[in-house]
Amino acid sequence: MTSSSRKLLLTGASGLLGRAVHKRFLEGSWEVVGTAFSRNTDQLVKLDLTKPEEVEEFVKKSKPSVLIHAAAQRYPDQVEKNYEQALKLNVESSELLARISDREGISFFFISTDYAFDGSNPPYKETDKTNPLNKYGMTKVKAEEAIISANPDVCILRIPVLYGDEEFLGESALSVLLTNLLDSSKCHVVSDYEIRFPSHCDDIAAILYQLVEKKFQEPGLNGVYQWCGSEPLTKYGMTKIISEVFNLPMDNITADPTPSHTAARPHNTQLCRGRLESLGIGHHTPFRAGIRRSFCKFVPNHDLS
Repeated sequence: MTSSSRKLLLTGASGLLGRAVHKRFLEGSWEVVGTAFSRNTDQLVKLDLTKPEEVEEFVKKSKPSVLIHAAAQRYPDQVEKNYEQALKLNVESSELLARISDREGISFFFISTDYAFDGSNPPYKETDKTNPLNKYGMTKVKAEEAIISANPDVCILRIPVLYGDEEFLGESALSVLLTNLLDSSKCHVVSDYEIRFPSHCDDIAAILYQLVEKKFQEPGLNGVYQWCGSEPLTKYGMTKIISEVFNLPMDNITADPTPSHTAARPHNTQLCRGRLESLGIGHHTPFRAGIRRSFCKFVPNHDLS
């Protein structure tokens, strides 16, 4: 790959995953143009992905060789409340970027979700029929279908719940669990029903980097790929590990063995990783080590050594 071809356009670059992807590609000597909207910084370009003319002009002007579309409304409860708005960002903007990428000869990578499945029959292969339970999952499945129709050469990466180097407590569903432990004055009920396979954002960034590099070696690579962590954990199980890692009492935490009472969540969304692993692609940070490294800055007087 020539240096002139190593230019990435990354949407959602200010988000938890976006920051990790931005960092990984810079480390690989890529030129990275990152966009953001509500959390824009001096290093990123503010771009409203729901404005097609502005998006098209920006992509053409940027002239990337690769486009990773990580921007989305990813909070299921917010999608339930503002479905039409979520459709514009999660579906319509994704289809537009796929269509532009196809026309401009840009390799397009789309971030999707394990919520594409209903959780009743895991583990899920890349080819299994999707059946999302909530509107967030529906928007991502609609997006998958739309972008494949617009650009058959796309690569889709389905991923699970993420955590990582967070800017504030509550940026991920996992650091919310630490918030519950730190605020021992309040009692919290935490799900012990839905089983998740959390992944560190650095792992997903590394996998994306490997997949992009592989795509340049084998241009015919396309379709759906999946990755998830190796440890099955409920939110209550995650809370117990966080409690142990940081020596925090969890007397104020109660396990809830019933399904979530807000937007429906699938019971078990374990993803098969076969297509990536067959390419020699993968990266997993053990949950306990990842939590310790990423969340220690939020825990007073915690010694990382």
